[in-house]
Amino acid sequence: MSNKIPPPIVTFICGMAIFFSKSFFNQFYNYNNNLISLFLLIFGLGVFILAVRAFSRQKTTVNPLEPRQASSLVVSGIFKFSRNPMYLGMFIVLLSISFKFNLVGGIVISLFFYLFITKFQIVPEEEAMNELFGDEFIEYSNKTRRWI
Repeated sequence: MSNKIPPPIVTFICGMAIFFSKSFFNQFYNYNNNLISLFLLIFGLGVFILAVRAFSRQKTTVNPLEPRQASSLVVSGIFKFSRNPMYLGMFIVLLSISFKFNLVGGIVISLFFYLFITKFQIVPEEEAMNELFGDEFIEYSNKTRRWI
């Protein structure tokens, strides 16, 4: 596994970076920012919770640092639309924080999160899933997008 930092910690660090870097970027606020932020927060948390519940229903590990401990391939529910809805939910929450506190810097940091999670978390997880589930994972990955 390439990443030893749990993705929720990466999300927290990126969220704090969005908040504390706001003085380095031009601010773009209007009255819709709070509504968009609230919508994205609820939507992102909902996506994340649906993904965790799908793992729980199949009684497989949610531990992102040990993907080889997976006992089954989750392909139902929200996993029909995204192979990585937990990370998608985290990304959407970061966008929510961006709209609330630091739109420009937040988008930059959110893109960093996207690239970091893809390279150091998703790609190694997919390699592990391919080893564990072979053709079943290949078929799933051919019909379901990585993010959305």
